[in-house]
Amino acid sequence: MASFNCFALAFFVALSFSSIDVGLAARQFQQLPPMPTLPTTTLPPLPSISNLPQPSIPSFPRLGALPPLPTMPALPTLPPLPSMPSIPTIPTTIPSIPFFSPPPSPSSP
Repeated sequence: MASFNCFALAFFVALSFSSIDVGLAARQFQQLPPMPTLPTTTLPPLPSISNLPQPSIPSFPRLGALPPLPTMPALPTLPPLPSMPSIPTIPTTIPSIPFFSPPPSPSSP
């Protein structure tokens, strides 16, 4: 947890120092004389969509014209699996713990 706090503090300090440079650059940028206007050029008109060539859609064969699928060969018969041994059952009853009586207390005269 301490390493995370140290990392967070280092990240915050680095972010603070980087923002100082950004603030100074922004102040210098604001103090520059205004930029001269650049000459504008006219752009050629965009082509209309109707002049674009239309793609041709290929013709696909109909479902009835497809050749028949090949038949699958018969699968070989597998031998039967061996029988699994039975799993022993776990007793569900808890045996009772014998209760021994405490030793007799010594009698005092």
